[in-house]
Amino acid sequence: MNHRRKLKPFVVPMLYSIAFLAFLVSIFFLRESLNTPVFDEEEDFIYVTKTIFDESVPVVNQSEIIFRPYKSSEIKIIKYFYDREDEIGKQQESILYYENTYMQNSGVDYGGVEKFEVVSILDGDVINVNEDNLLGNIIEIRHSNELISVYQSLSEVTIKQGDSVKQGQTIGKSGTSNISADLKDHLHFEVLFNGKVIDPESIYDKTVKDL
Repeated sequence: MNHRRKLKPFVVPMLYSIAFLAFLVSIFFLRESLNTPVFDEEEDFIYVTKTIFDESVPVVNQSEIIFRPYKSSEIKIIKYFYDREDEIGKQQESILYYENTYMQNSGVDYGGVEKFEVVSILDGDVINVNEDNLLGNIIEIRHSNELISVYQSLSEVTIKQGDSVKQGQTIGKSGTSNISADLKDHLHFEVLFNGKVIDPESIYDKTVKDL
C-alpha cells in the first residue's frame, strides 16, 4: 500500500518567499550592471575614429579644374604613359630603356623647352621633397584623400615638405634624370588616384569629383 507524503504547512510559504527573494536580488544586480560603465571613464582609449580623423587631410575644392603642371604653350609630350589598351605604336613611345632593361613608363614626360617652370596642378600639401640619384629631384603633393601628384627630374625645387601650395604656384623647374638621360631637360609627371597610378593626360580640365 502506497503512502503519499504530505508537506508540512510552513514549507510552501517558505518556498514562495525564497523564490521572491531570489527574484528581488536578481533585479538589483541587473540594475547595477546596467548603471555601471563598461570602461573606466578616467582611462584613456584610442578609438578607431580618432585615428581616422587624425590622418585625414583637407580636401580641395571638388569643383576646381585641374591644371597642367606647366604654363608654357611650347611644352609637348616626349614620352607617353604606358597603357595596355593603347595601340602598339603608342606603347613603343611609352617604354623606358635603362641599363639593358625595358620599363613601362608610369607617368608622362613633358619637354621641348629648357628649364621651364613646373607648377602645382591644384591646391595641396607637400608631403615629400627628395633628391634621388636615379630620378632626380622629386616633389609629392597631396591634393585630397584620393589624389596625389608627383613631379620628378627637377633641376630646382622652390618649396619644402610641409608647405601648403596653391594651384598654379611654381614649385620648381624642369631638369634631367639618370633613368631618362636621353630625354634631356624635361618633367616626369605622375598621378596617383585612390592609390593607383593613372595617366596624367586623363585628368586635365576635369574636377576631382569627375575622376
